[in-house]
Amino acid sequence: MAAPTPTTAASTAGILRLRTHATRARLATGLRRPGGRPATALVRAAQPAVPERVEQSVNTIRFLAVDAVEKAKCGHPGLPMGCAPLGHILFDEFLRFNPKNPAWFDRDRFVLSAGHGCMLQYALLHLAGYDGVTMDDLKAFRQWGSTTPGHPENFETPGVEVTTGPLGQGFANAVGLALAEKHLAARFNKTDLKIVDHYTYVILGDGCQMEGISNEAASLAGHWGLGKLIAFYDDNHISIDGNTDIAFTEDVLARYEALGWHTIWVKNGNTGYDDIRAAIKEAKAVKDKPTLIKVTTTIGFGSPNKANTYSVHGSALGSKEVEATRSNLRWHHEPFHVPNEVKRHWSHHVDEGASLEAEWNRKFADYEKKYHEEAAELKTIITRELPSGWDNALPTYTPESSPDATRNLSQKCLNALAKVIPGFLGGSADLATSNMTLLKMSGDFQRDTPEERNIRFGVREHAMGAISNGIAVHSPGLIPYCATFFVFTDYMRAAIRLSALSESGVIFVMTHDSIGLGEDGPTHQPVEQLFSLRAMPNILLLRPADGNETSGAYKIAVLNRKRPSILALSRQKLPQLKGTSVDAVAKGGYIISDNSSGNKPDLILIGTGSELEIAEKAAEELRKDGRAVRVVSLVCWELFEEQSEEYKESVLPSEVTSRLSIEAGVTLGWEKYIGQKGKAIGVDRFGASAPAGKIYKELGLTVENVIATAKTL
Repeated sequence: MAAPTPTTAASTAGILRLRTHATRARLATGLRRPGGRPATALVRAAQPAVPERVEQSVNTIRFLAVDAVEKAKCGHPGLPMGCAPLGHILFDEFLRFNPKNPAWFDRDRFVLSAGHGCMLQYALLHLAGYDGVTMDDLKAFRQWGSTTPGHPENFETPGVEVTTGPLGQGFANAVGLALAEKHLAARFNKTDLKIVDHYTYVILGDGCQMEGISNEAASLAGHWGLGKLIAFYDDNHISIDGNTDIAFTEDVLARYEALGWHTIWVKNGNTGYDDIRAAIKEAKAVKDKPTLIKVTTTIGFGSPNKANTYSVHGSALGSKEVEATRSNLRWHHEPFHVPNEVKRHWSHHVDEGASLEAEWNRKFADYEKKYHEEAAELKTIITRELPSGWDNALPTYTPESSPDATRNLSQKCLNALAKVIPGFLGGSADLATSNMTLLKMSGDFQRDTPEERNIRFGVREHAMGAISNGIAVHSPGLIPYCATFFVFTDYMRAAIRLSALSESGVIFVMTHDSIGLGEDGPTHQPVEQLFSLRAMPNILLLRPADGNETSGAYKIAVLNRKRPSILALSRQKLPQLKGTSVDAVAKGGYIISDNSSGNKPDLILIGTGSELEIAEKAAEELRKDGRAVRVVSLVCWELFEEQSEEYKESVLPSEVTSRLSIEAGVTLGWEKYIGQKGKAIGVDRFGASAPAGKIYKELGLTVENVIATAKTL
């Protein structure tokens, strides 16, 4: 079917979008649902004539997207063409930002969860005056080194808050951003001075709605009453495989209402400008719950032959269809043209943004005078400046200190850090008493107690990780942690990967890190996760062996704000080892004991976590037989690889080929450190249900087996 011309769009959009589902019929007629429950709010205002300037601006956005995708010969033009009216109204009339300082603290946050439609965001950033998105950048869409990559990346493009693309992740990030705003507002706002006061807006599509993470995140947002979170659902009914009727027919608004959201339906997102405005105003008036605005649009609006089809979702229109679309929308301009009238109009955001920030700076100056302590605390969150001597709060241990599980030692670190770092907060996926992550000095972050710092995520690992990413990128000094059993990183791997990619310094506290958890068996015993996560770029995996290494791991995690850290922690008790060090953890690998001289041991035993104790005990026995044995803790492979060649040689001298590693995980990867002549003791199978000691014995992770294997080298 041909796309509507501009003059008939309002009348034909409904035909293009006609569905026969009873739920849609009830919504369209305003009827009550069974049981007398009121139907969702429905915006159906009469449409006045659209000012020429608005239509010019909207078409500018559309064709910047069309032209960029066409030049790149790849991309997703459909969403920008359909969402251009929404994008224009949101950015031009509602969003508060300063294009010359994208990092201004009290700006509104915008997330494009449907990240494939990123040319919508790039076009808006360019028009609004962001220096990092020039016309040349738009023309370099999807090219090497450009600030306009194929999906939004916060580390590449000023004005992009989070990295999106994997569907649903951005929506969960937005929940984290809104949580951060609510938390900081509750902690720092005063009756006479609101110093934290901004909204989080997010656009998500049908694909985001289908992904399970969005439901997890929406459930939490409703539970927490995040009233400053406004989500726009681009309801265009098209995904890669075709019409969403083939797999997605639920009543999305009814689901969100059940999750505690306020919902609105804008039936005509193509030309219903006033309806969109009214919906946003209504959403902002609702203070006690988040709002989902379903905006029904035509994907690829204006394209005569491809609108409302899957072919416009993820492919360039092609030169003939581009020209047909130009003719259809009466856009008689060369590619990448921005009319002077549009430039003049959008230019007001530069002065307006500067004024907004200046006004906030004046307000904050007053705040500093009246509330000096609170202002100083908030400054550390805004600037990432850690308090002097913060790391002195971390506990230290001697070999005489009591044995303990590193998950328990972790809790001591968490509570010590929360007392000295104002932006430290987090929680667990319904495992706080097993992960040992509760902050004893604080209550629970809830709808009516948002100032508290314990976050209850419930059994929602995937959303937990993505929400934590949102918290981390909200403000440089917010340091979120989240926790579950190590094996369940598989539930949240996509969020962990995006944390690494987007440089979000989340601390992932992962307990029950091996077969050492015992009787729960192989479903809960991680074996491949250590290597799997070590393979991920820009992330630190730390597996501490005792109290000092646990404190050292937290020190590293706090200092690394541009990359996340995973702490793999034991359920079972471990001794406090002689030779471990808080500061040495920063090296990634170091010598904890050695009876050799001249950097020429007969044998090097390498261990991590709970197996370092086994390596040390085996070394003690081997030394009794006259062997020179070095024991190395390789607590973090990534940090060790960052050390100088001289340092690495001092720990693992290349001339010493008799090397043996021991770790309760797959042996894959250890060849890098043990070499061709070394051996690795590990777990290259799934575990078993039995007491931990029995499993260790049956699988060969014992002092006796280390000694026997060492004697073969």
